[in-house]
Amino acid sequence: LTTSKDKIQHETQYNGYYWDPDKGIIDENCIDDIDAIFHLTGASVSKRWTESYKQEILESRILSTNILHSLLKNKQNKVRHFISASAIGIYPDSLDKVYSEDSQEVDNSFLGRVVEKWEEAVDQIKRLDIKVAKIRTGLVLSGKGGALPEMARPVKLGVGSAMGSGHQIQSWIHVQDLVNIYAFVLANRLEGVYNAVAPYPVNNEKLMKTIANVIDKPFFMPNVPKFMMELALGEMHTLLFSSQNVSAKKIIGEGYQFKYLSLEKALQSEL
Repeated sequence: LTTSKDKIQHETQYNGYYWDPDKGIIDENCIDDIDAIFHLTGASVSKRWTESYKQEILESRILSTNILHSLLKNKQNKVRHFISASAIGIYPDSLDKVYSEDSQEVDNSFLGRVVEKWEEAVDQIKRLDIKVAKIRTGLVLSGKGGALPEMARPVKLGVGSAMGSGHQIQSWIHVQDLVNIYAFVLANRLEGVYNAVAPYPVNNEKLMKTIANVIDKPFFMPNVPKFMMELALGEMHTLLFSSQNVSAKKIIGEGYQFKYLSLEKALQSEL
């Protein structure tokens, strides 16, 4: 599915379809002859959070989920598995707690509330006798986009440093493991919530030092004070300072084997 008509392609292994969740438009043919849906849609949280953009972050997730629910409810189909992205931002900021999928607490923040409402929208699909899996994703390490290139940029310039105390826990995952987890959930018809994080989280200071070591740059600058990032980024600065120590035991218990257990090796493959 794409919101750009000029990007629609039809190939041997896939077909492209147009949708515009904001306007309630979707090509109903998109669910013909498929038995599973991966729902990954959502506006990036890496842009400054103006009030209007915060609304876009929320609505891009809710409206896209609702239109898929409506289509699945009202058109005959063979879909039996709905696998949706989610985020570990639902877990409260804590330096001490370790969060599993059974944790009931929700972070009292903008992102925490977004993820909560997002998952509530996704749960509608269960009432259609379709298995639903929600993949709560941590900090994705990819050299092609997302947070890692932005984190590495000051390090490459020799001015890299930790954020705030540097003690906040970063539950990370290599992009290939994230892709593999989606495939694993599909292949094994898993349902429910699964954390998509590597088993060995690190604090922010360790993460930034490891980035510096991997790209062979010095790491000596003082930590960046929280108030400076708040002035520069506004409310979005919470992304850099929130601490979530998230467990991977559930997906491992299902039999998933991580390709990247080492932060250093994960970074070496992407930087």
